[in-house]
Amino acid sequence: MLGSAFAMNMQQVAQGWLVYEMTSSPLQLTWVTLSFMLPQVVFSLIGGVLADRVPKKPVIGISPLINGIASLYLAMVIFSGHVTFWHFMAIGFLNGTIMALSIPARTALIPEIVGERLIFNAMAFNTAAWNLSRILGPALAGFMIAMIAGGDTTSTYGVGWVYIILSVLYGFSGVSVLLIKHNGRPSEKSTSSPLQDTVEGLRYVVQSNIVGGLILLSILPFLFGLSIMTLLPAFNTDILLAGPDTLGLLMTGMGIGAIAGSLVLAKLSSLRHKGLWLFATNTLWGVGVLVFGLTSAFEAAFVAICFVGFVSAINMSMNRSLVQLQVSQRMRGRVMSIDLMSHGLMPLGVLPVGFVAEHYGVHAGLMMSGAILALLSLALLGKLRAVRQIDTGYQPLEADPSESSRADARAA
Repeated sequence: MLGSAFAMNMQQVAQGWLVYEMTSSPLQLTWVTLSFMLPQVVFSLIGGVLADRVPKKPVIGISPLINGIASLYLAMVIFSGHVTFWHFMAIGFLNGTIMALSIPARTALIPEIVGERLIFNAMAFNTAAWNLSRILGPALAGFMIAMIAGGDTTSTYGVGWVYIILSVLYGFSGVSVLLIKHNGRPSEKSTSSPLQDTVEGLRYVVQSNIVGGLILLSILPFLFGLSIMTLLPAFNTDILLAGPDTLGLLMTGMGIGAIAGSLVLAKLSSLRHKGLWLFATNTLWGVGVLVFGLTSAFEAAFVAICFVGFVSAINMSMNRSLVQLQVSQRMRGRVMSIDLMSHGLMPLGVLPVGFVAEHYGVHAGLMMSGAILALLSLALLGKLRAVRQIDTGYQPLEADPSESSRADARAA
């Protein structure tokens, strides 16, 4: 995972910096983000069906190899001097598609390897591995661009070299996954069609108060909490008046907070009242984004983004672990694909936030986004009773959709 995670986090800095240098538009940054997110709505259900019908290892291993080839191609285009905004849109769409097809299999494989008893620890360390790359990857990309450019802020040469590194990292990721001995074969052979499998997964989520509620609660941060990542290049340039090295440090700050949150969660697998903690971390995530939007100095912004990283890592790891514990192995791929697809709804929140940032300033966009996340999380506290009552969450509560009402009663 580290290979792909380093590549994706370095790509965010390189892509965000160059696109904003080319366009000077927060809205254009938003569109590049959307090119990556929208395929998750279109293709994630296919990825879920694949995860439940075919061996998972080839799906997980071949995907980063494709991304590596795409990164190498974009590096050549950047070196040629003919790179355009639309190149980043096309590569973003490809990356998003590959992610939609492979992430359900990758996530569903984890409990097969470690077992359900250790899933909170495993997901926490999985998130910690991702967040380690968020600490080192952005800083490496930012400093590479700044050093190779030699002070020339119009130079794209450093970004080209970053994409060369990305292709190597994606290749490392693919090869290392293919060396894993566990194939991740389906627990039972499906006798229904892929369409029937998809409908079964959707029906399962809709009929379950717990799984449906958890997925709904996870959507809010993707609508309004991750605006901080989309608008970070604009915040760095327009508010802090800084270069790519500072952008890398800010993303590293979020990674520092996130890895701390992941390690804290790994120690709190027996934490009681996890449902209430989900609502609390959702709300604090929104407050953190709002406070970040109020800052105008690097030191204050760094502290605020560290806090956002801390609560977001706890929130996402805990939510995804609880979702996996509610379903049987044969359904995990499809349920995780629906979870991933719901995150593709990010445009519904990012586009309005990008519009506000474009016309009223980056401060206004971030503050609005954080306030909406905090208020909606508090509003759902009274509505999602089944989620609110989750205690430790260890036992799989729903082996079958028809048992959802009994599962809700056993949630504590």
